[in-house]
Amino acid sequence: MSPRSEWYKSSYSGQNGECVEVRQVAAAIGVRDSKDPAGGALAVSRVAWGDFVAAVRRGEFPLT
Repeated sequence: MSPRSEWYKSSYSGQNGECVEVRQVAAAIGVRDSKDPAGGALAVSRVAWGDFVAAVRRGEFPLT
């Protein structure tokens, strides 16, 4: 993941506005709800974020 200081959505996000946004903050990854940007954000370690993304890519979180 290249360094980014602004919030961004995945290129796979739909146009319905129900997405999460992420950004790099210091040594962590910030995650927030795009529908409520002032509602706060979670901060997770880069390792935890990488593990999460890898699990999603492996299909460990089915949508149904």
